[in-house]
Amino acid sequence: MIVASHLSKRYPGGYEAIKDVSFAIEAGQMVLITGHSGAGKTTLVKLIASIERPTSGSLVVNGQNLSALRRSAIPYLRRNFGMVFQDQKLLFDRSVLDNVLLPLQIVGQPRREAIRRARAALDKVGLLAREKASPIALSGGEQQRLAIARAVVNRPAVLLADEPTGNLDIDSANEILDIFAAFHQVGVTIVVATHDQHWIERYHPNVLHLDHGWLL
Repeated sequence: MIVASHLSKRYPGGYEAIKDVSFAIEAGQMVLITGHSGAGKTTLVKLIASIERPTSGSLVVNGQNLSALRRSAIPYLRRNFGMVFQDQKLLFDRSVLDNVLLPLQIVGQPRREAIRRARAALDKVGLLAREKASPIALSGGEQQRLAIARAVVNRPAVLLADEPTGNLDIDSANEILDIFAAFHQVGVTIVVATHDQHWIERYHPNVLHLDHGWLL
């Protein structure tokens, strides 16, 4: 499903965040990207999501080489992904339900079906009772669960996350771990960049360990 071959990413100024990395992620796997701060974890997630473009090498997702992909095709590719970032990127001028509805509105889902699916996603993360609330009224853990609901409402094949438990207390972090594990159990491919060892201790996933951009 996701195959990298001699993948590198160099930023203006010469900083090389990813260096000659090769790996394969099969459909249905749970894979952690680990390493020290600045190891290249976030860059690798952004490359897989086609937020960043490789400098050299190839990255193939669902049979498509992202290096050769036209920019106009990227939004269609991203429909295969649910993405969860550490800062959540929630819209605080919209309700909880409206935040989850947004991806469905973008793809033109009929409103009645969109609301049904959004409520189902909120139910999966335990937030259905808060659908009318503003995201600002949620706790940090609840905001992260809202971000996950929005990420999975389109029923993506792959769930990508960058430090989804990084800013949370241990109880909230454990709730997030359980949610990701539940999606993994129903066949969703999970790719998480994290320094949180609880993922490894609880789920024994496949691990890609980065060190200054190199894959160890």
